[in-house]
Amino acid sequence: MSNKDLIKGFSRLSREEKIEIIASGLSDHDGFIREIRQLQHPDPEIQDNLNNFSENSISNFPLPYGIAPNFLINGHHYLVPMVIEESSVVAAASSASRFWFQRGGFHAEVKNMLKIGQVHFLWKDDPDRLKSSFAELRDRILQGTKHITGKMEERGGGITQIELVDLTGKIKNAYQLRFSFNTAESMGANFINSVLEESAIIMKNFFQQEGDPGSPIEILMAILSNYTPECIVKVETRGNIKDLEVKGSSLSGKDFARRFVQAVEIAKNDVYRAVTHNKGIFNGIDAVIIATGNDYRAIEAAGHAYASRNGQYSSLSYSELSEGEFVHGLEIPMALGTVGGLTRLHPLAKWSFEILEDPDAPTLMMIAASAGLANNFSAIRSLVTVGIQKGHMKMHLDNILAFLGATVDESEKAHKEFTNKTISHSGVENFLKQIRSKK
Repeated sequence: MSNKDLIKGFSRLSREEKIEIIASGLSDHDGFIREIRQLQHPDPEIQDNLNNFSENSISNFPLPYGIAPNFLINGHHYLVPMVIEESSVVAAASSASRFWFQRGGFHAEVKNMLKIGQVHFLWKDDPDRLKSSFAELRDRILQGTKHITGKMEERGGGITQIELVDLTGKIKNAYQLRFSFNTAESMGANFINSVLEESAIIMKNFFQQEGDPGSPIEILMAILSNYTPECIVKVETRGNIKDLEVKGSSLSGKDFARRFVQAVEIAKNDVYRAVTHNKGIFNGIDAVIIATGNDYRAIEAAGHAYASRNGQYSSLSYSELSEGEFVHGLEIPMALGTVGGLTRLHPLAKWSFEILEDPDAPTLMMIAASAGLANNFSAIRSLVTVGIQKGHMKMHLDNILAFLGATVDESEKAHKEFTNKTISHSGVENFLKQIRSKK
């Protein structure tokens, strides 16, 4: 089959038929099929469950599932599951958690858990009519969505507020109803969207019932927002400056703290640094979110928007010195759930929750934020002392050796050779060429 041909009915084909179509255009037809089959789960029931997570599934794409121990959060000791492919992230989280375990650990709190949804619409009549009708419309919506919100309200959630927002200063005739939700233990995306779509129908009927020959309202869309600036978690570490001396560095605790705070200040004011700085925070957060079957893309989108809330993209973390005390903290929006979605469907996500002792949603938010702060601490600590590459490339050495097809003996020799040397792909490749030429 030409790769330019339209493939009709691909989704209706069996998995084996899909695989064959893809393999037919590849250089190693049999090799592709062999690896695709090897990566399928040996238990057909589990594989069928995984297939249902996404469309046109033909196999699995495994990522390392690691554990960062020694997270002391609000006095409780956690083993934190992390799923990520990047070298040194789990090691960095583990190093920071061990460092702070002996200094009081992480202190975290959830400041709020509200989430936002919107019904966007065009209003083509007198604005005063819309505004004067709003109170009655709001009551109609609250009553008309009870069949959806009832169970959520029993769990302590539901609609907490509905506001009429005038957007006509930016977009002609444009308004929105902005809903605030508490979704309890659920991330709540499906719940919120169901409420919003039902509310849109109620709005349309509400104005048509007044005898209008043509409706003055045009519903454009009803959708949740992944920006959750009122669903905030805050986490901090605190320690005496004298206790911050870093092994392998000639810096005193005072000098280390000073350099650390200065590095964070740069990330607050330089967007080029801030992006990399925050990416390091999300290394830790994303790894926990993936391990628990939550939506890391939604969390990242909200976090980056929050980092820009003052008009310039800036650091999500902060650091300060005060009367001999060092403070390093993070405040970030994070709408996580412990029920719904893949949290209880993915086989490893279920184990992640058990490893974390079945946390509620606020606790999971605090754990994920602590992992983000831990990775941020380790990254900055490396940057202001020995540099980022020394530790990172040591972790990356095994990947380079695997890519170059090194044997066990060659790998052992390479690890000895690069113990105190700068590691690079070309350097490792040249070293292997030298020892292979001797053979």
